[in-house]
Amino acid sequence: MSSELKYKILTMSMIHDGNRILLLYRQDEKGFPGYIAPGGKVDFPESIVDGAIREVKEETGLTVKEIIYKGLDEFCVIDTGLRFMVFNYLVTSFSGDLLDDPPEGELLWVDKDKLDDLPMQDWFRERIPLFFEPGTFELSTMWDEGNKRELNKTQKRYLEGQGREVGSIR
Repeated sequence: MSSELKYKILTMSMIHDGNRILLLYRQDEKGFPGYIAPGGKVDFPESIVDGAIREVKEETGLTVKEIIYKGLDEFCVIDTGLRFMVFNYLVTSFSGDLLDDPPEGELLWVDKDKLDDLPMQDWFRERIPLFFEPGTFELSTMWDEGNKRELNKTQKRYLEGQGREVGSIR
């Protein structure tokens, strides 16, 4: 394990409109190929929520009007001391038009009941329902890069305003 700890702070925003969500199709060379929600790194010294709002604007052209914090997903690479922290948001109101030529990939409004038809990373497919459940979630994975295996996984959900754990996810 590395003695130097490093952090990468990222956001992911699920944009919701009725029964539809907005996804972008990320090509292999961009990392995480397949459909995924908009998001990316938080620039220093912007706040995390401001980073989420900026990423939505940059990747979709939409201006966020209402945003709800939904949870944290962290991924720790034990070998390198790198901790990815992804702050997840649900966008419930927005304005503007989609970009004609989005920088991260093609944008697609998709009905939530049609998601099984789309190619996407398994970890993202599993996370989608958490954006629409009451309360917040916390996901944490410890990864052994040298042996390409998961060492530990913690998954929790919390009720809003309750300040207590309500159960493990799955």
